[in-house]
Amino acid sequence: MPSADFIEMSDNAVDAALCRAWIERFEASGQAQRGLTGSGLDLTMKDSWDIQLDQASGWSDVALGLNQAVLAGFKQYLRRYAYVALAPLQLKMQDPATGQQVLLDAGGVAALSDVLLTGLIAKVFRFGSINIQKYVADQGGYPYWHCEQYPKRDQGEALHRALLWTVYLNDEFDAGETEFLYQQVKVKPTTGSLLIAPAAFTHTHRGNRPVGGNKYIATSWILYQRAETLFGVA
Repeated sequence: MPSADFIEMSDNAVDAALCRAWIERFEASGQAQRGLTGSGLDLTMKDSWDIQLDQASGWSDVALGLNQAVLAGFKQYLRRYAYVALAPLQLKMQDPATGQQVLLDAGGVAALSDVLLTGLIAKVFRFGSINIQKYVADQGGYPYWHCEQYPKRDQGEALHRALLWTVYLNDEFDAGETEFLYQQVKVKPTTGSLLIAPAAFTHTHRGNRPVGGNKYIATSWILYQRAETLFGVA
């Protein structure tokens, strides 16, 4: 059943041993840089060390593994909240009985096979660039209340974000929750769990400071395809 707050958690989305291996690779890589926000570098807003996987060498297998886990979780999410796809677009499919094109509704999306649902996702959505982030114990965090959609000189990419996602790579610390302002929800990290939530201001959130241990996450977005791809326009 859908939840009233549109915040969904999937436990054990990524194997705990794999999470540990990725943390060890992060620490050994020497590739981490100070984490940026949409406004640039400001440690009062966000104090983290990040590796952007598509900009760093040697991380393509990790990105693939994370995207596979997110795809599995997103399919569950879309079956619950079909209007993530249906509200902005009119989607049709062929009725097997009549051969006619018919509009998809929420029930139709929920009833799609995994193969057809994966095809729908590929048509409508795309996965964003992934960051692995480290928040240092008793120091790091993302205390600024923020959302994931905002104007930026990036051809509107940040405005294409439909959903945010986070995979928690460890939980050997206290506090460090992802806190949603209007929903009054604090999501406690557990190793390997996947969080999916809307990217808009309705789900303004912050990352609370971890206490007694470093916090590691992988995070990104699910974006709508650009109009050029959806409709073939210049």
